[in-house]
Amino acid sequence: AIRVNAAGSGDAQVAAANAVDGLQRLLAYAQPRGVDVIVENHGGYSSDGQWVSGVIKTVGNPHCGTLADFGNFCIERTATSCARGYDRYKGMTEIMPYAKGVSAKSYGFDATGNETRIDFMRMMSIVKKSGYRGYVGIEYEGSELSEEAGINATHALLNKCFAAI
Repeated sequence: AIRVNAAGSGDAQVAAANAVDGLQRLLAYAQPRGVDVIVENHGGYSSDGQWVSGVIKTVGNPHCGTLADFGNFCIERTATSCARGYDRYKGMTEIMPYAKGVSAKSYGFDATGNETRIDFMRMMSIVKKSGYRGYVGIEYEGSELSEEAGINATHALLNKCFAAI
């Protein structure tokens, strides 16, 4: 698979039409070569679950899907923070039917090993309910732990979720 961004700019409808056109062109090249094209919710319009699922639905190709990222639901960003976000649980519910990959992003952990910004149990319940059966990648973007320790903590939390659901 190849992961692409479809954040878009300007008017939402024009950006969606451009994304559909670009994805269809890329699929014409990728599909005969056995490569799927996946859109990550990765800022701009692509962080709006309804928008990106509408684009994927319009493309209408089983080789086009999403890379559902737990953490990327910021539509508009300032230099230091998210100015306009999208409900991450609603967004995951909207994009999971098209998921060809899942990124379990984490930032920090409390004393019991739970992620401090994202309810992983809720996220993994959404993933399971969607029928997704593929890999769940780990992405640690915190600063409190080393990369290795953050990845290990995320892995442990995912195992706790898998055991519970």
